[in-house]
Amino acid sequence: MNKLRLLPLALIALAAACGSDVAYKPTAQILPQHVQRLALRPIANKTQQFGLEDKLSLRVRDEFLRDGRYPLVPEPESQGIVWITISRYILTAVQYDSTQAATAYKLRILVDLQFVDKSTNQILWEEKNLEGILSFPAQTLRGGLTEEQAREQIWEILARNIVKRVVDGFGSVTGTSERRITGEAPSTQPAAKPEEPLKPVISNPY
Repeated sequence: MNKLRLLPLALIALAAACGSDVAYKPTAQILPQHVQRLALRPIANKTQQFGLEDKLSLRVRDEFLRDGRYPLVPEPESQGIVWITISRYILTAVQYDSTQAATAYKLRILVDLQFVDKSTNQILWEEKNLEGILSFPAQTLRGGLTEEQAREQIWEILARNIVKRVVDGFGSVTGTSERRITGEAPSTQPAAKPEEPLKPVISNPY
């Protein structure tokens, strides 16, 4: 009977002794061994902004070339397919001057990423809402950026994250919560007039 009473205490002591070495480590979701070459399927653009897919595709190709671990080849020669969808484009004025002219903006571009295993013709994994985000001063200010210049910086961010997610597997990059996204902003927003304040498109800003 005494031995039975001591058993839980012994288990607790053992757990405490081993606690520093025990951690939850999910299995890395890296590419299968048979995948040696990748194809980049034409990027889908679900936003109203024309030509975004071309600029992102160039940056992603450059990033795969710079990484060097998986060459990009035509789809028939590949074992895996990277499929990217540009899902959100949100430009928001975040700061104004005394005349209610916008002096700073936040640009967020989100993409969904899928990987197709050609041996089974099935989606091996997907990562939703990978985010590129940049806050920048208006181009009329010293050191300011145009919307196009801001986009160029975001393409670099997204391309690095896309390649890292594909090559390094699950957990290397994590998409943002869909609950933060409430709508899509137009490409260019005029400065809000005092009687017509700019409506926010982000319900939970950073």
